[in-house]
Amino acid sequence: MKYMMLIHQGTTPTPQDPEAWGKLSKEEQGAVFAAYQQLNETPGVTTGHGLQSPETATTVRVQDGKTLTTDGPFVELKEALGGYFIFDGEDLDAAIAVAAKVPAASMGGGIEIRPIQEW
Repeated sequence: MKYMMLIHQGTTPTPQDPEAWGKLSKEEQGAVFAAYQQLNETPGVTTGHGLQSPETATTVRVQDGKTLTTDGPFVELKEALGGYFIFDGEDLDAAIAVAAKVPAASMGGGIEIRPIQEW
């Protein structure tokens, strides 16, 4: 079964936030990088990408045949989607075990697991 693993950063320090990232020791920063490297090498994981902050997003809607664009979405930091990857594993328990290894899961964020619908 394939799962989309959505990384909600929450209050997780990231290199994109130099102030928060700088509060981590060099050892903690190294551990975060090592954990992501290990995830990328996990069987069944297809690496995804980190996302820029929500302020850089554009939302598109079509209303009455007209394409409308707005900045955003406007979300609380704790709800912001920070990245994603795909996991192809045996079942939800296997996906949960992988999600638990994502640093954001233990540093103030959360990992949303969604089965991928195959047509």
